[in-house]
Amino acid sequence: MIFLGIVLLIIGFVASVPIFWTIGIVLVFIGIVLELMGMAGHAVAGRRHYY
Repeated sequence: MIFLGIVLLIIGFVASVPIFWTIGIVLVFIGIVLELMGMAGHAVAGRRHYY
């Protein structure tokens, strides 16, 4: 999810498409939160890790 967010950020920046930029920021943020919760040992939505 973090990788997809970074790709969308790059596409949004290069192509000057603000919706890709916004979606990319949201995906990176959600990916980081899920990664941190997984590293802390909390199961999120029935999964222990998100890869």
